[in-house]
Amino acid sequence: MTPVLQITDLHQIFEKGTINENHVLKGINLTIEQGEFITIIGGNGAGKSTLLNSIAGAIPTDIGKIELNGQDITKQSVVKRSGQISRVFQDPKLGTAVRLTVEENMAIALKRGQKRGFASGVKSKNRQFFKEQLSKLNLGLENRLTAEIGLLSGGQRQAITLLMATLIRPELILLDEHTAALDPKTSATVMALTNQLIKEHELTAFMVTHDMNDAIKYGNRLIMLHQGKIVVDVKGEDKAKLTVPELMEMFQKNSGSQLNDDQLLLG
Repeated sequence: MTPVLQITDLHQIFEKGTINENHVLKGINLTIEQGEFITIIGGNGAGKSTLLNSIAGAIPTDIGKIELNGQDITKQSVVKRSGQISRVFQDPKLGTAVRLTVEENMAIALKRGQKRGFASGVKSKNRQFFKEQLSKLNLGLENRLTAEIGLLSGGQRQAITLLMATLIRPELILLDEHTAALDPKTSATVMALTNQLIKEHELTAFMVTHDMNDAIKYGNRLIMLHQGKIVVDVKGEDKAKLTVPELMEMFQKNSGSQLNDDQLLLG
């Protein structure tokens, strides 16, 4: 079976050839199968967001190859990839158009991957569909279709962004610390929703997080980055049984370094 995502010898070098050259990713090799929910963890500067940006096409690939369902997308633009790859950012404001209504934002999401521009107005058949989808969130948002989305709370907007990212089932969904800007209670609600949507749609997902507990609790595979390299890759039953002390021990053994990122340790 062709893997959903195949990354081969991926390097990313910023400011190459200058005194500030920074070799962020150093030969990443990954094979991702259908239905894998991968949590990605690592200290600041480990390369987590750079990896997601590379997959999404937000930054060009210096060295290496990225394939989606057997198709080479290494040189594809972020716009071209967006037809198959959905993304939810850390800042809830980045996932929605602030001055448009909830239903207008959802109408745009429903056209993901299509070449036609967004026409004003929302079709009645789509409005009913949006209400049905929003009702699953249990946040009362199905009654706020005509509300300007910028007036909603960060948690409400992030929940809607998650829903929008899955209205048209993506080949891959990228979650870039998407609960980091939320308070603990709202973060827990959005994480539960994330897990629900991934299971419901049988999605293949990458989730970058600073929270070790979330990295262990959610998903069926865990990858840990350190200085641009994969130092831990655990899945299945081994992942299900993993504890924070065991993860820290694996990191130290495989990287030869102590884990000293306070944000990561205290997450």
